[in-house]
Amino acid sequence: MTEGNNMQEDAAGKDEMPADVPAEEKRSEEEEEKRENGDSKVSVPEQAAGAEEAEFVHPEGGWGWVVMLAAMWCNGSVFGIQNAFGILFLSLLREFGSEDDEDLRFKTAWVGSLSMGMIFFCSPIVSVFTDILGCRVTAVGGAAVGLVGLLASSFVTSLGPMYFTYGIVFACGCSFAYQPSLVILGHYFKTRLGLVNGIVTAGSSVFTVTLPFMLSGLLEKVGLQNTMRLLCILMFVLMLAGFTYRPLLPVKPGNTRTGSQVPPMSQIFNLNIWRSLGYRIWAFGIPAALYGYFVPYVHLMKHVEERFGKDANKEVLLMCIGITSGVGRLIFGRVADYVQGVNKVYLQVTSFLVIGLMSMMIPLCHIFGGLIAVCLLMGLFDGCFICIMAPIAFELVGAKDVSQAIGFLLGLMSVPMTVGPPIAGFLRDRLGSYDVAFYLAGIPPIVGGAVLCLIPWVEARRKRREKEEALSKEQDVTQKMIELEKSPVDAPCKTGESVL
Repeated sequence: MTEGNNMQEDAAGKDEMPADVPAEEKRSEEEEEKRENGDSKVSVPEQAAGAEEAEFVHPEGGWGWVVMLAAMWCNGSVFGIQNAFGILFLSLLREFGSEDDEDLRFKTAWVGSLSMGMIFFCSPIVSVFTDILGCRVTAVGGAAVGLVGLLASSFVTSLGPMYFTYGIVFACGCSFAYQPSLVILGHYFKTRLGLVNGIVTAGSSVFTVTLPFMLSGLLEKVGLQNTMRLLCILMFVLMLAGFTYRPLLPVKPGNTRTGSQVPPMSQIFNLNIWRSLGYRIWAFGIPAALYGYFVPYVHLMKHVEERFGKDANKEVLLMCIGITSGVGRLIFGRVADYVQGVNKVYLQVTSFLVIGLMSMMIPLCHIFGGLIAVCLLMGLFDGCFICIMAPIAFELVGAKDVSQAIGFLLGLMSVPMTVGPPIAGFLRDRLGSYDVAFYLAGIPPIVGGAVLCLIPWVEARRKRREKEEALSKEQDVTQKMIELEKSPVDAPCKTGESVL
């Protein structure tokens, strides 16, 4: 200890300055000596950390391909089961009553409608949990809840509890598992994000086409309860898939918790996304388009029966939509990677316009082959609309705010998805046919697509304004530096003048 103290005293003696040297010269010489020795302690690490965060490089592969396959399984299992509810619907009618009971048909149909609506309705809440807990915990927990809900549904002996087990618990679990699968892709991909989203969302098309055939065989051989228990295997694999969601993007500074277990309010309710005018237009334009978007998917089968008879091979139409939807997601997902910035919105605009026109074409098709052509085009551009939702969200709000941006959009989508088809059914009951319903269903997608055309113009104006502000600030800084450089030269002159 004594030797150490002596060494410190010797070092202090070497660094001593004469007492008559001004303090400012002491500090300048000490700082110069520290710079020479590489001991400067300025706040460079913080700037370096900020630069590192700003220059985050996406892997564009590697473990990201495993994450992509896990997210693909998520989309397939969640929406595959949801879209196959029509197969389960008939078994539920036979299990709890009769297929000819119209009252029971109405009550049973609400089980599937409630389940699909809850997936989107819960999305804003899921986005908050994703921001606080992360993609992995949210997805695994959601899959576990969905597994419990589906397993509990297999033991239900009446329709009433099915609203809770299948319509709420299972659907909420699916919602918590689904949304992180869209957010986590932005941690691994940027230039290939469109292609990856196309592959991931194509998973639901693959499951939608293949799962009904598997369910039909299972229902005949093992019954409804055991079929639901076998479907739990899909949810169990989904829970394991959630463990692959390893986040890579840096955490926002505002999200760090210093000693407090309660996250900041800005993290729970992210208002940054609503400050973007482009996002506001997008978040309200898409729900406006969806008021007529899902009408053909719900009422097309009944329309075919009324026009071409019950013996018409109407299942082929659903298969055409499912297959071309998967192809469209792969094609347009790749195309989106070559479209710069928010101009990707034009792809969604095109998809809405085509779907709106095809909806209006349905009543004009008096030949079954014409309906097949309409369904092929409708499915192709349905895939276009779905696969580029996440890439557009990343462009509008950035990777750090995308979770709640997607969540609030899906939440707003739940309203037209629930309201549109019943309105079309009401019009059919009043007018005796679906013709007017399909004509009117084509209007909202066209109007919504026209509204979305404003987004690229709004974003271009915003970037131009930000560039002008940055240039103005740079000019102000330059002017201040010039004034500071002039002030030491002007000072002696002013002093001389005052002396004279």
